[in-house]
Amino acid sequence: MNTKTFNDTFLKACKGEKHGHVPVWYMRQAGRSQPEYRKIKETHSLFDITHDPELCAYVTKLPVDQYNNDAAILYKDIMTPLPFIGVEVDIKSGIGPVIDNPIHGLSDVERLGEIDPEHDVKHVLDTIKLLRTQLDVPLISFAGAPFTLASYMIEGGPSRNYHKTKAFMHAEPEAWQRLMDKLAKMTIDYIKAQIQAGAQAIQLFDSWIGAVSVADYKRLIKPVMVRILAEVQTEGVPLILHGVGTPHLLSEWKDMPVDVIGIDWRTTVSEARRLGINKTLQGNMDPSLLLAPWPVIEAEAKAILDEGMESNRFIFNLGQGVFPEVKPETLRRLTAFVHEYSSEKKQQKG
Repeated sequence: MNTKTFNDTFLKACKGEKHGHVPVWYMRQAGRSQPEYRKIKETHSLFDITHDPELCAYVTKLPVDQYNNDAAILYKDIMTPLPFIGVEVDIKSGIGPVIDNPIHGLSDVERLGEIDPEHDVKHVLDTIKLLRTQLDVPLISFAGAPFTLASYMIEGGPSRNYHKTKAFMHAEPEAWQRLMDKLAKMTIDYIKAQIQAGAQAIQLFDSWIGAVSVADYKRLIKPVMVRILAEVQTEGVPLILHGVGTPHLLSEWKDMPVDVIGIDWRTTVSEARRLGINKTLQGNMDPSLLLAPWPVIEAEAKAILDEGMESNRFIFNLGQGVFPEVKPETLRRLTAFVHEYSSEKKQQKG
């Protein structure tokens, strides 16, 4: 068992409790930009890593050790549970998830099965259990939200416009509702199993939800999201909802049964607060700026912190994930700046 003092700053910020500095972690902090990870990837696929609990735990813990982040996020992919319900997924380098049997209609939806987490994703649960003995910060795990998963399942892979998905929502209303119901059941079962294995927070990634209108969201997506979050909320761990390009949806999100709302660089913390969002906010540096000179990064981080620290309900993060070109030293320096600057500001406020 890890004997270090447990750093619960992230969990306190999720609940709006008083804490000594603004907590920071980064989406996609595990892997990609780290040379140690790239070395592992020379001989191991994502599948190999995630099915080896000790190796997966190492990859998950590596950025916490290197950057001194306030939370770890489990290394895996939002597509992880889909093969077990009958979706053939191949994660192709430079492309992303590719699905050879995309959904065309109701019959394809009806063929989808159910997940048995204790059997199907035992490797994920075993990794969570192992990490809980190794980490001195909270462990975040996650799942993909139904719209984002459905977009891959209908498009057959990544998309820039989601034409097929949005057309399917309207042209095949019965099939769409059935698909949402099946993905909701899978997501609830998957998340609950991760929490029971020891995950201390859950982030629901609705990465591509920004592509839909408010009207479509309210009628065709929000009900299933509320159902998932309300059922999982009973497990008692903080829930984070995050998407990209979602300024128009924040007014719908503010009453969702979540503890934390992730925002990207398109929305400032102050703008989100003016919309009436009193929940904890997470974000929202543009990851592209991580390639800029340090004075640019520092100035942006300071501006974000000055807005975020108007409340105890703020977690520093990026508006999207770390990408491979980012230098680990940049993330280490940024984490240290967030900790030092926010700690000084909090001390000044008393």
